[in-house]
Amino acid sequence: MSRDTPGHDLGLHRVLEPRGALPQAARRLDASGPGFGNEVVIDVETLNVDSASFHQILGDVGRDEAAVAERIASIVTERGKMQNPVTGSGGMLLGRVQALGSNYKGPVDLKVGDPVATLVSLTLTPLWLEEIHKVHLDADQVDVTGRAYLWPSSPIVVMPDDLDPRLALAALDVCGAPAQTERLVRDARRVLVLGAGKSGMLSAATARQRGPEGLEIFAVDLRDTNLTLLKDAGVVDDFRCANALHPVEVLSAVEEMTGGEPVDVVINTCNVAGTEMSAILPARDGGVVYFFNMATDFARAALGCEGVGRDVQLLIGNGYARGHAALTLEVLREAHAVRGRIGEMMA
Repeated sequence: MSRDTPGHDLGLHRVLEPRGALPQAARRLDASGPGFGNEVVIDVETLNVDSASFHQILGDVGRDEAAVAERIASIVTERGKMQNPVTGSGGMLLGRVQALGSNYKGPVDLKVGDPVATLVSLTLTPLWLEEIHKVHLDADQVDVTGRAYLWPSSPIVVMPDDLDPRLALAALDVCGAPAQTERLVRDARRVLVLGAGKSGMLSAATARQRGPEGLEIFAVDLRDTNLTLLKDAGVVDDFRCANALHPVEVLSAVEEMTGGEPVDVVINTCNVAGTEMSAILPARDGGVVYFFNMATDFARAALGCEGVGRDVQLLIGNGYARGHAALTLEVLREAHAVRGRIGEMMA
């Protein structure tokens, strides 16, 4: 059942504090039901927590499922949404449509019972949790019973029936990165992917599938597990292990791979803070550095560019791009090795 009062199309009706703020910037949201007339109500089954947020929590409380569950529950209880107070990031969710308001006119046609994933951040999604059932420490996912609300301006997708839901959710959580990668590599000759987690692997696969003929793709990560898989599958041309917290180390590793040449595009998908200069130093003048890393300090990036005399374009990672969900799922279907590896991570 829907409330009689219509809600605001940008969700202002759910903001408790401070009044007038947009939901993402708000400190607290109203996550009580039933839904307003312009909302879709979702029975939540899984939270896919943003990698930077999840790893910050792990670093704080350790690899303890109960402690992680308690921290997530406390954040949601306090804020009415899942927004890590340290990283500021959230994630997305998987669930089923419980109810549709009589005035709901969202981006896709929905019906009650549809399995859906939200394509907007948990940092702006009103969320109430009844119970946390399981924390998947290596997948950044949490199985829950809960309820969430979305309004018409919030992108949402009906889940595909040919992919495992948790696998598809993991890919959709980072679908902004592959979509932006497709745009950025069109005229590139050399691309560096910094970080080889889910978003890094999908970005590399997108560059390989959608990039121009002859495009060279390089990758750097702290560990070689995913890098070796990408190289063996022909997704990347070469890789090195290096610590992205040490910019000169990364630069040396990249120069080894490129013969001393800078790259045209850098895709930074690391999940820790302090990696800005590792992305900037390997880029050529006039090149592009795309920060999909939600732990990025953009003042540090801008001032760091100035400090080393790098004339590069700095792009903020945008989680939304038109058609990003469909593109990412197609990349996932075609990139068998990447799909298999992400599936293993979700197991």
